[in-house]
Amino acid sequence: ASLACMRACSDDPTMASKLLAQMGLDASISHILSARNVLTAKDALCRTELELMELLDVPMATVCTLVVNISKSVCPPCHTVCLKVLAIMREHSKESASGHLPTKLRTLDNALCGGIPFGVVTEIVGPAGIGKSQFCLMLSVMAALPKICGGLGGSVLYFDTENKFRSGRLVEIAQSIFPDLYNKEEMIFELASCVLVFHPQSLLSFTESLQRLEDVVRERQVKLIIVDSVAALMESSEYSLDDFSRKRDILGSQASILKCIANSFRIPIVVTNHIRARIGHEMSEAVFSFEDASRSKGSGTVAGEEDVEIQLTAALGISWAHSVNIRLILESLSGQRFIKIAKSPVSEVVSFPYSVTSAGLVLIGSEFIESAGDDIMAIQNAGYEILLNNSGDMIC
Repeated sequence: ASLACMRACSDDPTMASKLLAQMGLDASISHILSARNVLTAKDALCRTELELMELLDVPMATVCTLVVNISKSVCPPCHTVCLKVLAIMREHSKESASGHLPTKLRTLDNALCGGIPFGVVTEIVGPAGIGKSQFCLMLSVMAALPKICGGLGGSVLYFDTENKFRSGRLVEIAQSIFPDLYNKEEMIFELASCVLVFHPQSLLSFTESLQRLEDVVRERQVKLIIVDSVAALMESSEYSLDDFSRKRDILGSQASILKCIANSFRIPIVVTNHIRARIGHEMSEAVFSFEDASRSKGSGTVAGEEDVEIQLTAALGISWAHSVNIRLILESLSGQRFIKIAKSPVSEVVSFPYSVTSAGLVLIGSEFIESAGDDIMAIQNAGYEILLNNSGDMIC
């Protein structure tokens, strides 16, 4: 049954990525599967019965019942070949017509073939204060914007893990970009009602929210999910710094759920991430700020040290980096801010100068700069200085 079902799921990725938590399985079995990072139908049905029996530590009869229940949940109904071909053609036509969320940064949208793509996870990386949350607010406006005006006409789920969301700033951006549309109180109210803001207070509460995400997306007609930021709860979680394996498993689980939701509902998911420093061969978890960089000149240094090589990179490690489909880096060099496409299947590595205004991020000119060098993931934040506080911890 599982083999036949996986063949069917290979034709329909939506069914393969269906979450086990939504199938009404036995609660104890569902809990064990989640703890073992087996989250989707594909994760379970790609394993043999013996592998599942060893993984769950249950009798073979229980495993067989589990496989049958999962298979029933994901097996597609019978259709004639003609009906299936017509459905595929309609779906492809729909995606080709509206497969991206425009950012209102025209040159960036052109490089990304239309903007932030549907069905994948896009990451925005950069130091504090450089404009990551401003960019997220711009995208929220575009997702809530009526379709007739070029938006998606849907709701936005905004996970604000650092309490940086400001509704007044959201309205200011909307009125600056679309002054003729958002000049009436009812339109402002409609915009505000479309953006649903959640404030998860812990890593556990955020993970539980993600597991219920599918129902919320369906009920509220969600067209965009934003997590600002994915690194904040990891850095201030209830788990100790030494419990690295546990944090890695939780992060992997969160990445899997986000990718499944993006693919299943064909919506864009945008997450922001912090940066950290590699000092020599040591990795620091210090959070760097754009404002700190703008107050000083020169390259990064460690107070009291000379000729110490410092490299800034995205937080959360390599496994997380492989989980995101697109990475946009916000960085600064010689007092100028740049947005760099560091990872994309449709664009080369290019950078665009920008500034932050009342309308959010605004590109300066229509030119772009091709990035060169071996480490395209390195982040520029020229002028920062690393100091040690009284506790010996690294600060900006």
